[in-house]
Amino acid sequence: MAEGLPGFTRFEQFAVEVNGITVTGRISRTDDTGGPGGGSSKPALLLLHGHPETHLMWHRVADALAEHFTVVAPDLRGYGGSSKPAGEADHSTYSKREMARDAVLLMEHFGSERGFGSFALCAHDRGARVGHRLLADFPGVVSKAMFLDIAPTLDMYAATDRAFAEAYFHWFFLIQPAPLPEALIEADPRAYVENIIGSRYAGLGPFPAPVLDAYVAALSSPGAVHAMCEDYRAAATIDLEHDRADRDAGLTPAVPLRVLWGAHGVIESQFDPLALWGKAVPGATGRAVDAGHYLPEEAPEEVLAEMLAFF
Repeated sequence: MAEGLPGFTRFEQFAVEVNGITVTGRISRTDDTGGPGGGSSKPALLLLHGHPETHLMWHRVADALAEHFTVVAPDLRGYGGSSKPAGEADHSTYSKREMARDAVLLMEHFGSERGFGSFALCAHDRGARVGHRLLADFPGVVSKAMFLDIAPTLDMYAATDRAFAEAYFHWFFLIQPAPLPEALIEADPRAYVENIIGSRYAGLGPFPAPVLDAYVAALSSPGAVHAMCEDYRAAATIDLEHDRADRDAGLTPAVPLRVLWGAHGVIESQFDPLALWGKAVPGATGRAVDAGHYLPEEAPEEVLAEMLAFF
């Protein structure tokens, strides 16, 4: 990684053109033969990050995973170094359908180079919402999936009450029409990042200064705040349309799903995540982890053990 940033010593950076945008991130090196399989023969694992972060959120587990997998850790469109196209009136540019297509095409690109087809998926927060759409729209592509600290989007909006709205106020702030949330956040991106992350169970303690600074720098780049808002606007509009259509059609992805959530977070206190995921993806298993929202950064050893056991 860049000087001062921890983790990802087994990785190289990439910038790949897919689906009309550039997706950036890191992929484990083919010349790294440590661990079972060695090099490009290792099974593929896609890691998708959450808000308001980038692929750097995996820095505490990435190198250990690279011993066993060909690991691909991209920035979602609108985040990190990836493209930040302007949103459309219907917010479709940032629909989870488009973001899932980005991910699948990216894995097809690397699969042709590294010799893999299907892949495993571990995704946190916003990335897990992309992952849920990926399972629905691209059946058979993912061998196993793990979602971290979310419940299905449709269920979360349907059960919204005052307690949830206060805990996840940003869900309702970011979806306000442009340019109000953009203008307010762009005035002080660091205040937004540090307050959103720092107000959770673990505070800012688990986040090394260089990583936190990288999250702030990413949100400070041109178009980043607008893209983040469009991600949430899509989740409250077009994504719900897609989710309702799937439920009306009885679509339930047939893939092994493991869900983990923070024992000290909003998902634990406000929802029954295993029951909800069991309806969306039959056979889903899971449990709470001794952490808040940012599981791979707050409880990396426990999350890593779960990932290695499941995948």
